[in-house]
Amino acid sequence: MSDVSAVSDVTEQVHLTALRQPSVTDAAAWHRVVAAAVAHDLPAVPPPTPGQIHAQLTKPALDSQQLMWLAAAPDGTVTGVAALRLFSSPGQDHLAELRLHVDPAHRRHGTGSQLLAAVVAACRTEDRRSLITEATAGGPGAAFCDRWGFRRVLDLDHLVLDLRRVDARRIDELCDAGRPGYRLTGWTGTVPDELADAFAAAKGAMNDMPVGDLDYGTLRWDADRVRAMAEVVSGRGDTLLTVAAVHDDGTVAGYTEVVLPQGGAGWAVQYDTAVVPAHRGHGLGVWVKAAMLRRLRAEHPHVATIETDNAQDNVHMLAVNRRLGFEIAWRTHEYQLDLPVH
Repeated sequence: MSDVSAVSDVTEQVHLTALRQPSVTDAAAWHRVVAAAVAHDLPAVPPPTPGQIHAQLTKPALDSQQLMWLAAAPDGTVTGVAALRLFSSPGQDHLAELRLHVDPAHRRHGTGSQLLAAVVAACRTEDRRSLITEATAGGPGAAFCDRWGFRRVLDLDHLVLDLRRVDARRIDELCDAGRPGYRLTGWTGTVPDELADAFAAAKGAMNDMPVGDLDYGTLRWDADRVRAMAEVVSGRGDTLLTVAAVHDDGTVAGYTEVVLPQGGAGWAVQYDTAVVPAHRGHGLGVWVKAAMLRRLRAEHPHVATIETDNAQDNVHMLAVNRRLGFEIAWRTHEYQLDLPVH
């Protein structure tokens, strides 16, 4: 998800620099701004490490390119940053995603507005009709989006699970109950070759997740794309864990993914969880997620917290997460700016 944390009132002179290959100095300045913004706006969330920021700037997400800008005050102090992801895969090549942060000490001086102007100009050049971003509910980023004409298109609950408080026996019971006709399996990093095609087919189940009015498009998955995604995660220095439920006929019926960010200090991030429509109603979502919790306990005992997010109207997955002990920690909104297409 992307995010915005900026408010503008009084315009002052700001110099924007477009980054092509961010230097170590650029990455360090970027980290200072983002860490300050996260600490101010979401104090319960650990700010990203310098290594994580460097990876975000130098290793674009799958099927996309990234444009970046630094905003600096007259004395050279970097006061704001913006990254624009341009999606390139068929079905999403109309889309751009924004991450914009302004240092809390330098807000309300027009920095966010000038960064946004550069971003919108780039979107028009790239023929993007939809610019999306995420902002904390009730925070400065939400006010900024409202001011500049973004539409609120999706509401998200962010939930966290404190693994130190999880009842291990209850998790074991959920795992060991079993599901007739299915077996559990798991891997780290790239999917095993013998499951690659079946896993890619299961990935398509994410296309029917609730997205509100978000113009997100659709993704087509095949074995090569699944492998490429795992390589992107590994290239950032992160660890991708997957647990899957496999039907007796070889179909991957459901799965869940968790990423352990490099230097994450015990904070893990939930990626996809999905059950293929033909296999819903058998409790596979709870089963695979419980198995992931047991796996983390056994293989990565340093992990203390898992963060996930769900659309507020995704009643089923919210129920699954609450059953496992996840609790709502904060809320965000997805915003979309509709742009004219040439």
